[in-house]
Amino acid sequence: MELRLVLTVDDFDAAVELYRDTLGLAELPAYASEGGRIALLDAGRATLELIDEGHAAAIDEIEVGRRVAGPVRIAFEVPDSAALSERLVQLGVEKIAGPAETPWRDLNVRLQGPAGVQLTLFQPLD
Repeated sequence: MELRLVLTVDDFDAAVELYRDTLGLAELPAYASEGGRIALLDAGRATLELIDEGHAAAIDEIEVGRRVAGPVRIAFEVPDSAALSERLVQLGVEKIAGPAETPWRDLNVRLQGPAGVQLTLFQPLD
């Protein structure tokens, strides 16, 4: 019914700036604990993508040229992956590779996001 990906981040403000302010995820009401901070962000439709090591290696080879991702990677569909990645780089996010056109006709850019989680920005080309 709903998929939530929960990230515990060292730099809360930078993570909010990336996901809410730059990627444009809408903030939802959330219950906050005393002494803690939370941002609940609406990422639209969620898809759980399960892949084995072989497919993960193939995706990394296409997007980056070598095996780099850990067990979790977040992918966002965006209107212009190249332009948005450059904006994120200006904000201090590390660009790993791309843009790369994939065999499935997306234009992908790989970034290193907060908490060591890799991000893929993908733009459908068709």
